[in-house]
Amino acid sequence: MNQSVSRTIALNQLGYITDAEKLAVFRGEGREFRVVEEESGAVVFTGRTDSPKQDLPSGASVHTGDFSAVTAPGSYRIESEDGAVSAVFCITDKPYHNLQQGLLKAFYFYRCGVELSEAYAGPWAHKACHTGTGTVYGQPELKLDSCGGWHDAGDYGKYSGPGAKAVADLLLAYELYPSAFAAPIPIPESGTGMPDVLLECKVELDWLFKMQEAGTGGVYHKLTTLSFPGLDVMPEDDTAELYFSPVSATATGNFAGVMALAARIYRPFDPVYAGRCLEAAVQAWSWLEGHPEAGGFTNPPEISTGEYPDGEVRDERYWAAAELLRTTGEDKYHQAVLGLVKLPFPKYELGWGDMGGYGSLAYLLNGEVRADADTFASLKAGLLAEADRLLMQSGEDGYRISLREEDYIWGSNMVVLNRAMTLLAAEHLSGDERYAACALDHLHYLLGRNVLDISYVTGFGDRPVMHPHHRPSVGDGVAEPVPGLVAGGPDRGLHDEYVAQHLQGRPAAACFADHEDSYSTNEVTIYWNSPAVFVAARFNR
Repeated sequence: MNQSVSRTIALNQLGYITDAEKLAVFRGEGREFRVVEEESGAVVFTGRTDSPKQDLPSGASVHTGDFSAVTAPGSYRIESEDGAVSAVFCITDKPYHNLQQGLLKAFYFYRCGVELSEAYAGPWAHKACHTGTGTVYGQPELKLDSCGGWHDAGDYGKYSGPGAKAVADLLLAYELYPSAFAAPIPIPESGTGMPDVLLECKVELDWLFKMQEAGTGGVYHKLTTLSFPGLDVMPEDDTAELYFSPVSATATGNFAGVMALAARIYRPFDPVYAGRCLEAAVQAWSWLEGHPEAGGFTNPPEISTGEYPDGEVRDERYWAAAELLRTTGEDKYHQAVLGLVKLPFPKYELGWGDMGGYGSLAYLLNGEVRADADTFASLKAGLLAEADRLLMQSGEDGYRISLREEDYIWGSNMVVLNRAMTLLAAEHLSGDERYAACALDHLHYLLGRNVLDISYVTGFGDRPVMHPHHRPSVGDGVAEPVPGLVAGGPDRGLHDEYVAQHLQGRPAAACFADHEDSYSTNEVTIYWNSPAVFVAARFNR
């Protein structure tokens, strides 16, 4: 499809589940529309859009067309009486299987320290990168193995906290929806008896072990060069010296949480590995106990790579305690949870900076029988209240998602997907399918049902992101970007030079540029992909 042609009918460009609600959003005047079977040209449904709604985030007058009555598997398009035509989409039982596979395969493309062979990477193959040692900042004589893990984003830095969030999303997705991960991706390790999602997470976990400081249990905040390389530099050509930034409480808390979670998930497949994860988590917890006043992280003076600052560290401690409780059952961790849960920090957020939601989920998923009754009831009521708030906001939005104007921030698609995760957690704990339906609306938004009529996932949809701020996609000479990457999404703050120059005055939901220079709207990261995998997995069970 020609990207320059403006379409006024927005829908999920991949398609819809056979028996699920099916809605398209029309901009402009209300109108009659028809659903056309793509191959035969037969009209299989006619309808009329509902009353107009002025959608503030998109700045558009929108109408919704409901074609849920169409349930026959096949390929379709929507045409309206004024000649507008939608993307071609499918109706099938599992329209998001290939999407989930692509989102998960993206983590293979993020791998550091190994060659990505043509057999698995296709035209996006490249040589091994960052295979040497790194210097511990402030200790120039101390060199450590730095190889492995995933690149964090459009650059080649590797960060303990964001990496832990990404792994946690994937492990939770596997825990709640294991049947969605039956098919191989495939990756080089496929076929060993362990699901591919766990094999891929092990790549990052193995690197995280290297981030734990010997003798203390604390965890280095990140591993990067002093500054970012050029945008067209391939990973194997980024040869500047790597530095382990100092230990931080946020990195250590996140490490303890994800390692305790991993110990539980890997135990049936590899008890020895699970034991190593738990031992590392306990060591990290001991560091946290010994450093009760440790605060957030600030970049050392010479380092200008992503800081991931986080002044609130109680949420990471809470997550660590809750996961250690769930994995070990030990009362000391329960007492730590009960002490931390009383403190004023967000308890239901799932972002790299606000990890409290993972602590609450760990406590709730551990079951009411093993919980303090009042704490369990309070946390469950709070989670459902948050999910109800998201339901209400989605009902008010023209594109049926929970973002208000002020929520279109740097990484707004992470907000979209994290909130979809929250809704699905509410469904899991309550059995109320309204939450899943709302989460599916958030996936529809990601895949094209938005004011820009764009799929924010490279390689998926007929108008996907084509020019992400992602160094391998820029530097490899391949016209198509690396597939399966989730772009950051609209950012009303216009935080980079490109959008500041080109998007002034745009409505919040339209503040996006599919341009490689727009790092504030079009960069990609592992922790935007990970909640997308979780959400897709729910609908691939």
